[in-house]
Amino acid sequence: MTNLSVSSVTKTYGEGDSAVDAVRDASLSAEAGEFLALVGPSGSGKTTLLAMIGGLLSPTSGTISVNGTDVGELSGGDQARYRRDQVGYVFQSNNLLPYLTARENLMLIRAIGAKGRGTASQRADQLIEELGLSKRRNALATELSGGERQRVAIARALMNDPDLVLVDEPTASLDSNRGRQVVESLLEEVKSRNKIGIMVTHDLNMAEMADRVFELRDGVLTAP
Repeated sequence: MTNLSVSSVTKTYGEGDSAVDAVRDASLSAEAGEFLALVGPSGSGKTTLLAMIGGLLSPTSGTISVNGTDVGELSGGDQARYRRDQVGYVFQSNNLLPYLTARENLMLIRAIGAKGRGTASQRADQLIEELGLSKRRNALATELSGGERQRVAIARALMNDPDLVLVDEPTASLDSNRGRQVVESLLEEVKSRNKIGIMVTHDLNMAEMADRVFELRDGVLTAP
């Protein structure tokens, strides 16, 4: 069973009088099957905390452990493997390659780890079907709607069967109906695959769909 523990994590930029804590003494925990939301105003530290959990940034102090492994203590190579095998990241801009089809964007993620079942091709087809994209599998990314692009980004994040699914503002550029469809798809995948999902969002209506909601304000995390 996957578990996540964030214990007294601080991220400081600068030194001395110019030092700024983007995140200050944050703690949370989550188990497989849980879907958490991080809310708060712009610049409050939400994306910084998400990036530290995902191994994109290292904390200044504190620990982030996934399945008992301290992510901050991993070597460069092990940290890269952690990001590849255990983390699925959905960025706000979705980062799809515009000249590739929906399915081809998924097939870029070929490094199926030991947890993967079947071939990359079979996994891509499975995710496309589960996320309701079968009729759009051969459409170029530029031909997809905003909601479809975000669902492709979710499918791509799940290609390596990660333990953590980290999502940064998935509905920022979508209307409320399409945004809700994207979050519902994400929630269903996290629950059905027994993952840990963490979503950064400014939309309280979307956050209400999460199991628990944490607020970040001026770098300080408030538990529910």
